[in-house]
Amino acid sequence: MLPEALAQNQTALTIDHHVPDAVVDVTMAADGAVLYIAPVQIASVCRVLKETAGFERLSAVTGVDWWPRAPRFEVIYFLHSLRHNARVRLSVRISEDDELDSVCQIWRGANWYEREVFDLFGVQFRHHPNLERIMLPADYEGYPLRKDYPIHGHKYSYRDE
Repeated sequence: MLPEALAQNQTALTIDHHVPDAVVDVTMAADGAVLYIAPVQIASVCRVLKETAGFERLSAVTGVDWWPRAPRFEVIYFLHSLRHNARVRLSVRISEDDELDSVCQIWRGANWYEREVFDLFGVQFRHHPNLERIMLPADYEGYPLRKDYPIHGHKYSYRDE
């Protein structure tokens, strides 16, 4: 059952029709509703939105570290429908040990976005075709956008590269 604030939101109604109980919360932002999706349903919801609601473009995937709050991470998906001139923001809250299903099979461009979130926050994406560091060296320790990361970073030498 959708929150009352979404009773007229066509995107939320489409999600609720195809993937019941996927929307676990909603907040209203200045640019529209933010739909909070159950972590196990994110790939299903994205597939439905692409195939039935016309959200053919994944604009971005990013993360937020809410440490010390639990769940610690929030992964945010920005979707865009060129055909309907519509945008939607999906958010998934996960703990440090959770994995999310990759959406690379839905949008090929998710590959780089998910790798960036992995590289900087350490969020794991299940079934990702090539989940490895994209911005930092492969042997780099830690995830620099986590709030518990040292302010001045870890000592690292680039001499060997």
